Amino acid sequence: MAKALHQRLPGDLVAALSQSSLRRRLRRVLPLVTLDDRMRPHPMLCSYLEILAVNATTIRVAIARQGRSARNLAARKVATLMVVEPERIVYVKCRAAGAPLTVGGLTRFVLKVQGVEIDAADPSEGPVRITSGIRYGPPPSLDDPRVRLTLDALRRN
Repeated sequence: MAKALHQRLPGDLVAALSQSSLRRRLRRVLPLVTLDDRMRPHPMLCSYLEILAVNATTIRVAIARQGRSARNLAARKVATLMVVEPERIVYVKCRAAGAPLTVGGLTRFVLKVQGVEIDAADPSEGPVRITSGIRYGPPPSLDDPRVRLTLDALRRN
Protein backbone atom coordinates (compact mmCIF):
# COMPACT_ATOMS: atom_id res chain seq x y z
CA MET A 1 0.00 0.00 0.00
CA ALA A 2 1.74 3.19 -1.17
CA LYS A 3 1.11 6.72 0.05
CA ALA A 4 1.91 9.67 -2.27
CA LEU A 5 3.81 12.58 -0.75
CA HIS A 6 3.39 15.38 -3.26
CA GLN A 7 6.53 16.55 -5.03
CA ARG A 8 9.21 16.73 -2.34
CA LEU A 9 11.57 14.27 -0.71
CA PRO A 10 10.99 13.84 3.02
CA GLY A 11 13.70 15.42 5.17
CA ASP A 12 15.18 12.10 6.31
CA LEU A 13 15.56 10.96 2.69
CA VAL A 14 17.20 14.27 1.70
CA ALA A 15 19.68 13.65 4.54
CA ALA A 16 20.28 10.04 3.42
CA LEU A 17 20.91 11.09 -0.20
CA SER A 18 22.97 14.18 0.72
CA GLN A 19 26.17 12.13 1.06
CA SER A 20 26.67 13.52 4.57
CA SER A 21 26.97 9.95 5.89
CA LEU A 22 28.47 8.48 2.71
CA ARG A 23 30.94 6.11 4.41
CA ARG A 24 28.10 4.44 6.28
CA ARG A 25 26.12 3.94 3.06
CA LEU A 26 28.94 2.82 0.74
CA ARG A 27 27.73 -0.78 0.44
CA ARG A 28 24.11 0.12 -0.34
CA VAL A 29 22.57 0.05 -3.81
CA LEU A 30 19.59 1.97 -5.20
CA PRO A 31 17.78 0.86 -8.38
CA LEU A 32 17.20 3.60 -10.95
CA VAL A 33 14.68 2.81 -13.68
CA THR A 34 14.58 4.66 -17.02
CA LEU A 35 12.49 4.02 -20.14
CA ASP A 36 14.07 2.50 -23.24
CA ASP A 37 13.21 3.40 -26.84
CA ARG A 38 10.29 0.94 -26.79
CA MET A 39 8.99 2.51 -23.53
CA ARG A 40 9.96 -0.54 -21.49
CA PRO A 41 11.44 -0.12 -18.00
CA HIS A 42 15.23 -0.32 -18.01
CA PRO A 43 16.75 -0.79 -14.53
CA MET A 44 20.26 -0.02 -13.41
CA LEU A 45 21.86 -0.13 -9.98
CA CYS A 46 23.41 2.98 -8.46
CA SER A 47 25.38 3.35 -5.28
CA TYR A 48 25.07 6.24 -2.86
CA LEU A 49 28.30 7.50 -4.48
CA GLU A 50 26.43 8.20 -7.71
CA ILE A 51 23.47 10.08 -6.26
CA LEU A 52 23.31 13.42 -4.49
CA ALA A 53 20.18 15.13 -3.17
CA VAL A 54 20.83 18.85 -3.53
CA ASN A 55 17.56 19.62 -1.74
CA ALA A 56 14.03 18.21 -1.39
CA THR A 57 13.23 18.76 -5.08
CA THR A 58 16.55 18.19 -6.86
CA ILE A 59 18.68 15.06 -7.20
CA ARG A 60 21.88 14.72 -9.21
CA VAL A 61 22.95 11.36 -10.62
CA ALA A 62 26.30 10.58 -12.28
CA ILE A 63 26.25 7.48 -14.50
CA ALA A 64 28.32 5.92 -17.29
CA ARG A 65 28.17 8.20 -20.32
CA GLN A 66 28.07 5.33 -22.83
CA GLY A 67 25.45 3.28 -20.95
CA ARG A 68 21.87 2.63 -21.99
CA SER A 69 20.52 4.37 -18.90
CA ALA A 70 22.30 7.60 -19.85
CA ARG A 71 20.91 7.37 -23.39
CA ASN A 72 17.42 6.62 -22.07
CA LEU A 73 17.52 9.49 -19.59
CA ALA A 74 18.80 11.94 -22.23
CA ALA A 75 16.12 10.88 -24.73
CA ARG A 76 13.02 10.46 -22.56
CA LYS A 77 14.01 12.48 -19.48
CA VAL A 78 12.18 10.30 -16.94
CA ALA A 79 13.45 8.05 -14.16
CA THR A 80 12.26 6.42 -10.98
CA LEU A 81 14.72 6.05 -8.12
CA MET A 82 13.89 3.22 -5.73
CA VAL A 83 15.07 3.27 -2.13
CA VAL A 84 14.49 -0.23 -0.76
CA GLU A 85 15.97 -0.54 2.70
CA PRO A 86 14.81 -1.68 6.14
CA GLU A 87 14.34 1.97 7.12
CA ARG A 88 12.09 2.81 4.19
CA ILE A 89 10.74 1.87 0.79
CA VAL A 90 10.34 4.94 -1.40
CA TYR A 91 9.71 5.45 -5.11
CA VAL A 92 10.94 8.83 -6.37
CA LYS A 93 9.60 9.76 -9.80
CA CYS A 94 11.79 12.30 -11.54
CA ARG A 95 12.20 14.32 -14.72
CA ALA A 96 15.62 15.30 -16.08
CA ALA A 97 16.09 19.06 -16.30
CA GLY A 98 18.62 21.11 -18.23
CA ALA A 99 21.53 19.87 -20.25
CA PRO A 100 23.48 16.92 -18.87
CA LEU A 101 27.09 17.55 -17.83
CA THR A 102 29.85 15.28 -19.16
CA VAL A 103 32.78 14.65 -16.83
CA GLY A 104 35.25 12.06 -18.09
CA GLY A 105 33.33 8.85 -18.79
CA LEU A 106 30.33 10.03 -16.78
CA THR A 107 27.21 12.00 -17.53
CA ARG A 108 25.67 13.96 -14.68
CA PHE A 109 21.93 14.53 -14.85
CA VAL A 110 19.87 16.88 -12.72
CA LEU A 111 16.60 15.22 -11.79
CA LYS A 112 13.64 17.22 -10.58
CA VAL A 113 11.41 15.33 -8.17
CA GLN A 114 7.90 14.98 -9.62
CA GLY A 115 6.36 12.63 -7.08
CA VAL A 116 7.32 10.62 -4.02
CA GLU A 117 5.57 7.48 -2.84
CA ILE A 118 6.36 5.78 0.44
CA ASP A 119 5.48 2.12 0.38
CA ALA A 120 4.25 0.59 3.62
CA ALA A 121 3.31 -2.98 4.35
CA ASP A 122 -0.40 -3.71 4.25
CA PRO A 123 -1.71 -4.57 7.73
CA SER A 124 -2.84 -7.95 6.38
CA GLU A 125 0.85 -8.85 5.86
CA GLY A 126 1.41 -8.95 9.61
CA PRO A 127 4.99 -8.47 10.81
CA VAL A 128 6.60 -9.12 7.38
CA ARG A 129 9.10 -6.36 6.55
CA ILE A 130 12.12 -5.68 4.35
CA THR A 131 15.15 -6.80 6.35
CA SER A 132 17.95 -5.74 4.02
CA GLY A 133 18.46 -3.56 1.00
CA ILE A 134 20.65 -4.48 -1.97
CA ARG A 135 24.31 -4.40 -1.00
CA TYR A 136 27.70 -4.80 -2.70
CA GLY A 137 31.27 -5.19 -1.53
CA PRO A 138 33.98 -4.54 -0.97
CA PRO A 139 33.25 -0.82 -0.64
CA PRO A 140 35.48 1.44 -2.72
CA SER A 141 37.94 3.80 -1.13
CA LEU A 142 36.88 7.44 -1.19
CA ASP A 143 40.42 8.14 -2.45
CA ASP A 144 39.94 5.97 -5.56
CA PRO A 145 40.26 8.19 -8.69
CA ARG A 146 36.96 6.87 -10.10
CA VAL A 147 35.17 7.72 -6.86
CA ARG A 148 36.70 11.19 -6.77
CA LEU A 149 35.64 11.77 -10.41
CA THR A 150 32.06 10.72 -9.58
CA LEU A 151 31.89 12.92 -6.48
CA ASP A 152 33.35 15.84 -8.46
CA ALA A 153 30.72 15.40 -11.19
CA LEU A 154 27.92 15.45 -8.63
CA ARG A 155 29.20 18.56 -6.85
CA ARG A 156 29.88 20.71 -9.92
CA ASN A 157 27.42 23.54 -10.55
